[in-house]
Amino acid sequence: MDGRNFKPGDRVVFSKPKHSTRPGPRAKEIFPSRRGESYSYFVDKYWLVVDMRGDEVVVQTRSGKCHVLATDDPNLRHASWWDRLVNRHRFPSQLQAVSGV
Repeated sequence: MDGRNFKPGDRVVFSKPKHSTRPGPRAKEIFPSRRGESYSYFVDKYWLVVDMRGDEVVVQTRSGKCHVLATDDPNLRHASWWDRLVNRHRFPSQLQAVSGV
């Protein structure tokens, strides 16, 4: 799907870049620093689209926080059917998103 086809209610996955000394169990694409003291990695975040603002998309987390992302961000994608099935508990519910904005 093209990133410009987002609409409110869509479930999306955002691969958030992180940096720490101890990557968590959901970390992927783990790269050590030059001396091996810390790691750079990505963690998938499962969010819900609540609004569109031109070339930006407003997404909401399970805790109710909102983030504004560019629709052409390479780390943002539509959730696949597998993501929606296996990680359904990680997405915010429709009711949370409607009441939170």
